[in-house]
Amino acid sequence: MIEIDGAEGEGGGQIFRCALGLATLTGKEIRVVNIRSNRPNPGLAGQHLTAVKGVAQLSDARVEGASIGSRELTFLPGKIKGGRYRLDIGTAGSVTLVLQACLLAACRSDSEITLELTGGTNVRWSPPVDFYEFVLLPLLDRMGMKVRMEVLLRGFYPEGGGRVVATISPVKQLRQLDLEKRGDLIGVEGASFVQNLTKEVAQRMAIQVRKRIITTVPKVRVDVRQGRSAGAGVFLCAKYANTVLSGDSLGEKGIPSEKVADMAVDALQKEMWSEATLDVHAADQLLPYMVLAEGPSRFRVREMTGHLQSQIDLILKFFDARIEAEGKEGSVLVQVKPTRT
Repeated sequence: MIEIDGAEGEGGGQIFRCALGLATLTGKEIRVVNIRSNRPNPGLAGQHLTAVKGVAQLSDARVEGASIGSRELTFLPGKIKGGRYRLDIGTAGSVTLVLQACLLAACRSDSEITLELTGGTNVRWSPPVDFYEFVLLPLLDRMGMKVRMEVLLRGFYPEGGGRVVATISPVKQLRQLDLEKRGDLIGVEGASFVQNLTKEVAQRMAIQVRKRIITTVPKVRVDVRQGRSAGAGVFLCAKYANTVLSGDSLGEKGIPSEKVADMAVDALQKEMWSEATLDVHAADQLLPYMVLAEGPSRFRVREMTGHLQSQIDLILKFFDARIEAEGKEGSVLVQVKPTRT
């Protein structure tokens, strides 16, 4: 059994979620202690418990310690099986973070898996569903993993109520990614979205994006919806010949639409002005799949974040792989040399 200290590294939920996925992938039993010990409210929250239940359903796993507030959990995975699964976080907890654990667990399924998730689609401290649509899933597609995702409703804090359906097709062998160079800039695109707010709010954010970005003409779609919760935000990505980078922001009461757009542009340009070929969010999420690939992968990030280093440390508990990082601020080259499990 692999012992994992959740207090190591960044000490948040990512260690826990990815440990679930990696345990299921490899069939190795795990015991996680000090879960989210570096957070103001340590232990399992709603979204983490939903991730446990989701991965456990996918693999007929046996679990001990799966309750709200639990700081210790034992997970004994079984065999992944296809089918349709419904997961409701019950709060505005992030559906993408639940999906993060389930996607990794489902990577080696022998039949199609469909997940229906309810919760928050655009909430702070988690990747928005737009990141999956524009960045993560297209990059996984290049590696050979096919995931179709449909956002039926958006969900914002505190009501949640977002609904997402993701269908994961079986993949026999993942391909490596060589992302040492970006290639030429193709363009910037994304979404200016609102729910239960006027279309004018979304339009003002889109116009401000176009004012700020002058190197290319941004293609920003205006997405207006009605649902249980109200919210607004901007998601942007810069598409290059060989990769894609992203930046996003969420609206808050009292913050002008133009300021929300400015924050998304600033986040994107921070990545574009470095030599990164993966943004700081995509890097740690793609790393486990690179270890599973048929050959070596490589990419550049603008900095070694705590999330990325924690992900490396966790992965090496499950795989006899080599992950090397070298470089300076603005251009750190990470090389992943997998070995068979």
